[in-house]
Amino acid sequence: MDHRRLGRSGLYVSEITYGNWLTHGELVGREAALACIRAALDAGISTFDTADVYAQGAAEEVLGEALRPVRRSSVEIATKVCLPTGDGPNDRGLSRKHVMESCHASLRRLGTDYVDVYQAHRFDDRTPLDETLIAFDDLVRQGKVLYLGVSEWTAPQIREALDLAEGMGLRSRIVANQPQYNMLWRVIEPEVLPLCREAGIGQVVFQPLAQGVLTGKYLPGRPPPQGSRAAGAGRAPRFIGRVLGDELLDRVRLLRPIADDAGLSMAQLAIAWTLRQDGVTSAIIGATRPEQVTENAAASGVRLTDDALAAIDEVLGDLVDRDPAKTARMMSVKASWSRGDK
Repeated sequence: MDHRRLGRSGLYVSEITYGNWLTHGELVGREAALACIRAALDAGISTFDTADVYAQGAAEEVLGEALRPVRRSSVEIATKVCLPTGDGPNDRGLSRKHVMESCHASLRRLGTDYVDVYQAHRFDDRTPLDETLIAFDDLVRQGKVLYLGVSEWTAPQIREALDLAEGMGLRSRIVANQPQYNMLWRVIEPEVLPLCREAGIGQVVFQPLAQGVLTGKYLPGRPPPQGSRAAGAGRAPRFIGRVLGDELLDRVRLLRPIADDAGLSMAQLAIAWTLRQDGVTSAIIGATRPEQVTENAAASGVRLTDDALAAIDEVLGDLVDRDPAKTARMMSVKASWSRGDK
């Protein structure tokens, strides 16, 4: 497993991050979740991503249990705050009250004294940004958080936070961004990636497999295979349904010869594609079975040829979404709270 430096910070993270959104506490039971985390550790993955809102805290608890026997300094744990964790008006957002209380609750569930990366899960336009940044800075000063990050923020929102922190003289700065990014969804390329490269912010991207669509397991005109996320219960089918369509699935099938020529599975091809982008530090994978973790982790260290990259773009063509305007719409905290999205 290769490791990369997170932005301009001194922190190194594994090229593959293991995440437990829509899995631990929802799609898979405790024993299966523990087996997947053990497989991640066996594959050399040292970075683990979760959030206070995943499975109403159960995801953090499972991750904490699985990592308890592991030397704490040998792993990097990232979690998030912002989305609703309760019904009260202060059980959401990035107010000082919610940030502090959520951080303490996450530490208890994870069974650790600190988290390596603490991320604002969405931008909160209902809370003054300086209040949020000071709360985050205080957590760093207290030793409960080592590094700061954001998730699904637009380029203007990230720039505002950077400028405000500098103007206030805060010592803690954003070093990580967690956006959605894959072969089909490239909306961070026009604005977010250039800003983050300039500011020294590393990308830890989620959905490199587009919720399994890029693995090739979904076929046009056929129902989702048994045991797949799209065939399951809970929120996963809704997320996958946003991108499924016969035209897309026909195109995805044409990626298989490219993967075969590179000696990769479809999943490995998709993950390696995300990791080839300058500024991307790590790709987050999820799994319901240990063998999925092992397969996906093998994408670390793979370097795709220029011919392979060109062939991928030729296959996907007009289906690739690069519209930065969609970033602002989809990254709205108000929409996220109402949908309960990642």
